[in-house]
Amino acid sequence: MAGSSHGHTPAAWTGVIIAFIGFTVSGAFMVMAVPAGFWGGLVIVVLGGVVGWIMRAMGLGQPKSNHPVHQTAQKREPASVES
Repeated sequence: MAGSSHGHTPAAWTGVIIAFIGFTVSGAFMVMAVPAGFWGGLVIVVLGGVVGWIMRAMGLGQPKSNHPVHQTAQKREPASVES
């Protein structure tokens, strides 16, 4: 995936950072045995996905034309072997 710039956009970074913060909040409140804080953290995780989706719709994500077309086994060209 590194060759296709997968996830290297402002939308992806923002969504993942928000989701990570929500995961951290949820984990901390789970250890402290506060159910409301745990569920609040999970709401933040979902919010990260929504923010990433909205930013992608605004044009801050990777355009669909940049996604590589995957080759199937029948259409794959044989690898060249150098001696």
